[in-house]
Amino acid sequence: MKAKLTALTITVLMGGAVIPMAQAQYVGPSSQKTFTKVEQLVNNAKDDDPVALRGKLLRKLSDETYLFADETGEIQVEIDDKIFPQEPVDANTTVEIVGEMDKAIVGTNEVDVKTITIVR
Repeated sequence: MKAKLTALTITVLMGGAVIPMAQAQYVGPSSQKTFTKVEQLVNNAKDDDPVALRGKLLRKLSDETYLFADETGEIQVEIDDKIFPQEPVDANTTVEIVGEMDKAIVGTNEVDVKTITIVR
């Protein structure tokens, strides 16, 4: 009985002593190109390539899908409701989106947006 109590005490103490470790990120240069224009993205991007675009959301196509445009072209973007700005956004609002290319095997290619910021 005493051994079980000791094992339980050690388990509880060890569980409480776990300290979360900070996650480090590499922030230096990369050999992977980030696409910054829709035309480049449509013509050259592969699945999961990083994307950073500045332009406008022309219209909502479905629940979380929008038509995005810059001066070089248009592409569908998927923006989760959780990350969509709280401020109103219309076809005249300039936004910056960061995400990754989602090349569809069947259907339409689109950008999976991770962050969206209104440009002032």
